[in-house]
Amino acid sequence: MVFHEAKEAAERFAHYVGELVGVIGHADRAGPLRDYCTGLLLPGERKSVEPMAALTAPARTAAQHQSLLHFVGQAPWSDAAMLTKVRELVVPHLERHGPIEAWIIDDTGLPKKGDHSVGVHHQYCGQLGKQANCQVAVSLSLANHHGSLPVAYQLYLPKLWADDAARHRKAGVPEDVGFKTKPEIALEMIRAASEQGLPGSMAIFDAGYGNDGKLRAGVTELGKAYVAGIQPQTLVWKPGERRGLAPKRGRRDAPDTISVRDLALGLRAKSWRTITWREGTNDWLSSRFARVRVHVASSHEQHDKRRKEWLLIEWPEGEEAPTKYWLSTLPHNIPFDELVDAAKLRWRIERDYQELKQEVGLAHYEGRGWRGFHHHATLCIAAYGFLISERETIPPSGPRCAGRRTQLAIPNRRRPGASTLAARAPHPKFDRHHAPTAHRCHRQTLAPLPLLRCRGSTGGADAFMTQ
Repeated sequence: MVFHEAKEAAERFAHYVGELVGVIGHADRAGPLRDYCTGLLLPGERKSVEPMAALTAPARTAAQHQSLLHFVGQAPWSDAAMLTKVRELVVPHLERHGPIEAWIIDDTGLPKKGDHSVGVHHQYCGQLGKQANCQVAVSLSLANHHGSLPVAYQLYLPKLWADDAARHRKAGVPEDVGFKTKPEIALEMIRAASEQGLPGSMAIFDAGYGNDGKLRAGVTELGKAYVAGIQPQTLVWKPGERRGLAPKRGRRDAPDTISVRDLALGLRAKSWRTITWREGTNDWLSSRFARVRVHVASSHEQHDKRRKEWLLIEWPEGEEAPTKYWLSTLPHNIPFDELVDAAKLRWRIERDYQELKQEVGLAHYEGRGWRGFHHHATLCIAAYGFLISERETIPPSGPRCAGRRTQLAIPNRRRPGASTLAARAPHPKFDRHHAPTAHRCHRQTLAPLPLLRCRGSTGGADAFMTQ
């Protein structure tokens, strides 16, 4: 039985890679494509070219190393065409469990040593949680509650790199690539997704992007709703005050405006509700939220076109002040729990990046050029796409969306002496949205992702395994 299942999985992998061959341009790239994707799925500590060559062709490692190195670092196949094909193959598997709901924008930091790899700079690295020498890439993922798939991925090129023509040439950066902020890259990705007619009715991004008024305005112009994380100092017009000219950038003393933090602290106790939004690793995840209809004091919105939108605020039990804020242009009549659920859907991108790095070696590329950086990331996404499609064959599937519950919740600073909720349960680092909850339930453990076995000396991938 196990052998039969392994054989079927191997056949599905061969068919999947065969579908990708059609977009790489030359028939002689079919072998390196198959071997590179195989290497990314093999168990191993490093998924860089040298160890993958040894695993996929142990009898001719040197020749295999050169073949894979050329394929990923120099061969001029299209990343966009490959990602499009992966999307066509994988998204139907996600849509079996419901329509694609959102486009999730995020970035990931890839720590590096030295300063020669393209785009490397001392900047904030999310993986390390601090400023460090790293590369940063921006991505757009299609997501629903069952899963998500990155469909666009681009390196952020710091201004120091963009202004250095010699570095540009040495790293093979295309001539038409100049400096763009991460929100500008994100908006280009969203525009491209809109032009292609990709499924999804809203864009979701954290405060690193949501604070950018041009990005929010651009999403609105495209006819999409957004759920955008923002910083607590973001200004909105005071409720009941007549809106005037938006404050200039950097001004925090504009009349008739108020920061979202101050607005939240001034809300009445009955504004707060405890809402459970999904099932976590050990517990149902819940926290306290309030929502208010506001006008954002942004100079990027035309004065006569400003519309009210939702301000969503999270204030977990035990915290001295609210911890998260979102602006959203979702409909005014959206149920409270659905608004929270939309904001929290961004956790999917955390899972994407964890599995892309830990399972298929997204951060393991050792080349220095622009083309190799993007080719490796594209092939990692292709391999990850196959793992997503294989989840269909390994019960149980991903975590279920919680049957959301809402109840009155009064912040402790407004109700001195109130008892706290149950102690926090352990949770994975990639789930930044964990909140304490009093609701426990038993759940099955997620099935591990399938990986290929190492090849034997004969060179054929003999079966699949789970680990």
